[in-house]
Amino acid sequence: MKQIEWKAWLEKNRGSAVKLLQKLIQERSTQGKESSAQAIVIEACREIGLEIDIWEPDAKEMSTHRNFVSVREHFHDSPNVVAIWKGTGGGRSIILNGHIDVVPEGDILQWESDPFEGKVKDGKVYGRGSTDMKGGNVSLLLAINALKSTGVKLKGDVIFQSVIEEESGGAGTLAAILRGYTADAVLIPEPTNMKIFPKQQGSMWFRLKVKGKSAHGGTRYEGVSSIEKSVIVLEKVKELETLRNNRVSDPLYKGIPIPLPINIGKIEGGSWPSSVPDLVVLEGRIGVGPEEKLDDVKQEFADCLHALKEVDSWFERHPVELEWFGAQWVPGTVEVGHPFVKLIEGAYQEVAQKPAILEASPWGTDGGLFTQLCDIPTVVFGPGTTEVAHYPNEYISIDEMMKAAEIVAIILMNWCEIAE
Repeated sequence: MKQIEWKAWLEKNRGSAVKLLQKLIQERSTQGKESSAQAIVIEACREIGLEIDIWEPDAKEMSTHRNFVSVREHFHDSPNVVAIWKGTGGGRSIILNGHIDVVPEGDILQWESDPFEGKVKDGKVYGRGSTDMKGGNVSLLLAINALKSTGVKLKGDVIFQSVIEEESGGAGTLAAILRGYTADAVLIPEPTNMKIFPKQQGSMWFRLKVKGKSAHGGTRYEGVSSIEKSVIVLEKVKELETLRNNRVSDPLYKGIPIPLPINIGKIEGGSWPSSVPDLVVLEGRIGVGPEEKLDDVKQEFADCLHALKEVDSWFERHPVELEWFGAQWVPGTVEVGHPFVKLIEGAYQEVAQKPAILEASPWGTDGGLFTQLCDIPTVVFGPGTTEVAHYPNEYISIDEMMKAAEIVAIILMNWCEIAE
């Protein structure tokens, strides 16, 4: 009887769910501006009747931790929010982790409507953060609210987390871990197109300084162009990408063209059209496999650059400088046969009436922090279209968001167990 009631509750509150998502989208929660969106989350959690913990992470205190990365010196006005639904005891606990921060909207001219309007059209909600990942967060809150509002009691604790800084490397989730929050499993509803990701790729940002020798453009033969040398560096990096991807044999990556990409996202070089450039700076991102260690990948990259001297003697005397900077995401993995993975598969099949698809995540999440620091089985699964995350005209399907809420509710009941 209870199952009929909570499902009916979800359908009855579909409109309220859309309004909640719209309110969250309308708060431009880019880095350093998360507080107003978190205020909406706090209000929603209070209405559900959850125990709430709100705090601003201490950047200075966390700065010595090996997994702390952030360009910020403090997190004033950027609170983390954790809300707990206490169980009756004797059941397994679960963390439902979602991030509230969003990436900037980019070129406003590429948007068909205001990126922070939360426009509803053709069964979709449009706006920055709709799919990555405020829609997933709403699904989590809906699942908890549906069960709690219809009298379902669980044995295990449900710990909902709305964290900051995921888009910059996970400082918010790290802060929650260091605050002592733990559980028997973690679910992160990033936009997976409703696929199940038991394995999450990690990634790191790097900076390469390619040196040349300056000269007048009219006698460029007296100089050495750092731009021309950077072409050689780019080719060597491409070789490394091919080498690393040829080693990938995990079947969860079979549908992904480049499982572990190395992307050069920024190039700066030269200072004058009539001068031979003496410095080019390349910045990029390297993917880290679920079972790889960050330090091992760093060493392989360094070895690749060291081998440039075998291609061009210039690099013997002028080696490329490698710097690791900015964001990093720790990889994570849980065996596909783990009971938590199987339980999610079953919940998906019950609602979708078709088998679930399992893949490895092509991008980093906060999941690796839970698996590597806490040894908690962590799975990424949620509504939203991966291809539109960080893109103009980002959107999420309302039907998919509601379906995800139903699946999460079933996961909670089966994992935490219903109390008689």
